[in-house]
Amino acid sequence: MTPEFLRDAAGTAAVFGFFAMAWFGWAQEDPPAKWLWPLRIGSILSGLTAVAGGLLLWRHWSDGSVIDASVGPKFGIVVGVEFALAGLGAAFLAVRKKSHLTSAWIAFVVGVHFFPVAVLLEIPALHVTAALVAIASVVSVFIARARSLTVSAVVGATTGPILLVSGLLALLDALTR
Repeated sequence: MTPEFLRDAAGTAAVFGFFAMAWFGWAQEDPPAKWLWPLRIGSILSGLTAVAGGLLLWRHWSDGSVIDASVGPKFGIVVGVEFALAGLGAAFLAVRKKSHLTSAWIAFVVGVHFFPVAVLLEIPALHVTAALVAIASVVSVFIARARSLTVSAVVGATTGPILLVSGLLALLDALTR
């Protein structure tokens, strides 16, 4: 990941670990039985990544960070827009009786929001995570249809590992400074 500051690497690990755990959890809505243990293991590893990143973040909270008085509000706007688009899209899908696509929509919005986040946090590697999550969200719909699987199972089973690996790379980066 290589952000400039250790604190930012630790924060990235904590956030990605937490949200990877959420995606692995969402994948457990109605997956094939043989997916359950890998999804559970992914959830556990993600939780451990979140905790390790969180503890490291706490330990280095007073260290430098790219998030300052200028970047903080911009970051808040990006996250606010992300939440608004995710919520509006989910509501639209519900009204259109397409709620089964909500996980794919939210993953797509999450992936796209990583592009400006990568710029704000000055972590170019986040562009890779952004592209992979956005692509996975779209491809998952087609895979789910082709194999008669729930969209949420496929989206969670693809998005969870992407975020987990990104979180682990950020954690490794933070631990090796």
